[in-house]
Amino acid sequence: MFLLSRLPLALVAGLRVCAVGPKECRVSVPYRWMNRNPFRSTYFAALAMAAELSTGVLAMAATLEHPVKIALLVVKLESEYFKKATGSTVFTCLDGEALRATVKRAVDEGQPQQFTAVSTGVNEQGVPVASFHITWSFRAKS
Repeated sequence: MFLLSRLPLALVAGLRVCAVGPKECRVSVPYRWMNRNPFRSTYFAALAMAAELSTGVLAMAATLEHPVKIALLVVKLESEYFKKATGSTVFTCLDGEALRATVKRAVDEGQPQQFTAVSTGVNEQGVPVASFHITWSFRAKS
């Protein structure tokens, strides 16, 4: 329901949150007609959506642990591609604890804080396809 109400493009692209916990989040993106580029692989924007969602779920969860409202925003995105994504790709972010610590620092210090989360996508054989470094900014609202 969250994808439908907040991220309809992710829903249309077929993104699915496979697993989420305090330390990690896994998001899959299928290889299908809508996500395909002219080179017969998954379009980089669909891969970026899955990577961002895997970090964003953890970032949003970290902000919900505090009674104050916290603004969060992606301020930088870097990516590397290792192999054509020609099947389902699963992105995993393992930075849940670090994101929570960064949000806590933003609340405690009253100053904006940034953290660069890493999400790595692997194909169905477990071979790395791409890696995204997504920098989040957190600011406690007064």
